[in-house]
Amino acid sequence: MQLLVSVRNAAEASAALFGGADIVDAKEPLNGPLGVVSAQALYAIATAVGTAVPISAAIGDMDSDVAGRASAARRTGAAFVKVGFAGMRGRHHLADDVQSLAQAVQPSALILVAYADFYRADAPRLEELLHLADRVDAAGVLLDTWNKHGAGLTSLISARALASFVGEAKRAGRLAAVAGRLTADDIELALESGADVIGFRGAACDGGRSGVVTAERVRALRLRLDQLDPAPHAPVARLA
Repeated sequence: MQLLVSVRNAAEASAALFGGADIVDAKEPLNGPLGVVSAQALYAIATAVGTAVPISAAIGDMDSDVAGRASAARRTGAAFVKVGFAGMRGRHHLADDVQSLAQAVQPSALILVAYADFYRADAPRLEELLHLADRVDAAGVLLDTWNKHGAGLTSLISARALASFVGEAKRAGRLAAVAGRLTADDIELALESGADVIGFRGAACDGGRSGVVTAERVRALRLRLDQLDPAPHAPVARLA
């Protein structure tokens, strides 16, 4: 399983790399669950990371400007872009809109985000998100939380439901990632689910989600993951 760490600037990106992250994820926590970093911050993150590991970028929830944000992130070096669907439950022509987005950035770069607390986000249910990923042939799916001040992922969904979501995604040949107020104690459950990627922000920071990513905290997560899952892992870009 690959370790993803969400960072807001170049200094945090360097700390994530030094601590052993497999994927550096550009995200501004003050801008929401999939907060977009500024163009300047994304460029600085991409420069700091170089070709060491893949970069993913949060591009927010679907709206009329999402394709522009996605294309800009790709031009700056993001291998993957993550899009959510808050407010999109039952939206007509959603699949067509996501298909247009996939064509703009290439399906192999697109990660669709399902919210475990979809009912609070007015987002598609988990099975609907998986069907949407099938429809547009997305590279992967991420199961996350929308309310970053509420319960974590493992409190919102049972181990059985988590494994079912991950299994459905992987049977379709997609990358399956999990995140959402996770801690080191959740790594074992994520491994048991079969997830390809586990994502952290708050647990990698001094001061919680809005604090600062440190190499020491990332290294602690790396050590815990390697203790539980010592086998070598394929690079995430190949998994997608």
